[in-house]
Amino acid sequence: MDETPQTISCRCCIVGGGPAGMMLGLLLARAGVDTIVLEKHADFLRDFRGDTIHPSTLEAMYDLELLEDFLKLPHQELRQGEVKVGDITIPFVDFSHLPVHAKFVALMPQWDFLDFLAERAKRYPCFRLLMSAEADGLIEREGSVTGVTAKTNDGRLTIHADLTIGADGRHSLVRREAGFVPLDIGAPMDALWFRLSRRATGTDDFLGRIDAGQILVVFNRGEYWQCAYVIAKGSVDRLKAQGIGSLRNQISALAPFLAGHVDDLQSFDDVKLLTVAVDRLPLWHKPGLLCIGDAAHAMSPIGGVGVNLAIQDAIAAANFLAGPLSGNGPLSDQLLAQVQKRREWPTKVIQALQVVVQKRIISRVLGGTGKVKPPWFLRLFIYFPILRRLPARTIGLGVRREHVTSQVQAIPQAVNHRH
Repeated sequence: MDETPQTISCRCCIVGGGPAGMMLGLLLARAGVDTIVLEKHADFLRDFRGDTIHPSTLEAMYDLELLEDFLKLPHQELRQGEVKVGDITIPFVDFSHLPVHAKFVALMPQWDFLDFLAERAKRYPCFRLLMSAEADGLIEREGSVTGVTAKTNDGRLTIHADLTIGADGRHSLVRREAGFVPLDIGAPMDALWFRLSRRATGTDDFLGRIDAGQILVVFNRGEYWQCAYVIAKGSVDRLKAQGIGSLRNQISALAPFLAGHVDDLQSFDDVKLLTVAVDRLPLWHKPGLLCIGDAAHAMSPIGGVGVNLAIQDAIAAANFLAGPLSGNGPLSDQLLAQVQKRREWPTKVIQALQVVVQKRIISRVLGGTGKVKPPWFLRLFIYFPILRRLPARTIGLGVRREHVTSQVQAIPQAVNHRH
């Protein structure tokens, strides 16, 4: 069948141009694999999409010899952080001892990160990024997925692929069309994201504030504070009914250094609700199809690890699949199972840790009204700085960190797309 503007083909079609999809697209293109990435939006400009690039991801950029150029992009560097519980301030995390080249969390708008990955991937002739292309169905033949259909500005598009990757997030169409049903682990909270203007102060690091039924997380983003106000799940309508003034007062009481800036919140139009979900698929794959990132496992925002866990999935997938995909032979379902086996255990460990924090800390705080006191083990962080390395390693590197071992094409060559 000849290719036309309505029907194209490739070795691997990745649905979703988020961090997992774009990283995998780059890694496969780098290995000479004929790759298409579908992104339903016309650009990457969405706010509050996970703007923390953790040391594990920065180390992957080093493996790709991209770290130096990447860090030329505007960003802030978070090297340590504290949490104030009640009246007691606890230095909680210190990334300066991690065994990596970038010993910090980079704070950067996600669209800059995705644009950077896209620009590097486009240097390879075997890479195609199709924007404003929304996948709306899977193509299946004899029990195997053989591609996707999509809506574009130019009409309907059919893409035939030897492997389809679902990297389209927690509301994944790919996993739904494949018949995959996630196991809902649950979360007791949602989060309100907003930004407040910032003047130069001595406060530059990550800040957490916990007290009297409230939790606030604040990141220094240079000209503004990026804030997450944690609320009990399903309580946003009650909060809105109290009015934006009530939210401003609560923020000012919890973090007085923000009191002069809360008027930036003119209405709830300035606040974005993140509905928190924690789930994972029992099975990530079927013949011709693999789900990764949030499509395979939605993470709680605790630790900000979701984006970076998704990128680790992409690296592992490339390590297993780039070699076989660069050839012409079929791809076995056993290879896809190896990717799940490699990444499922780290996912379960991190989600288990998140659930512990949700149940033992967040639920209790949000359900209480009196003054909060930090548990005794948290107070140890004040007196024993070495303890701050443990959360730094868990948050910054995760569990079973992946290294880029997929092959690289020394000089990108033009590819002949399959017919």
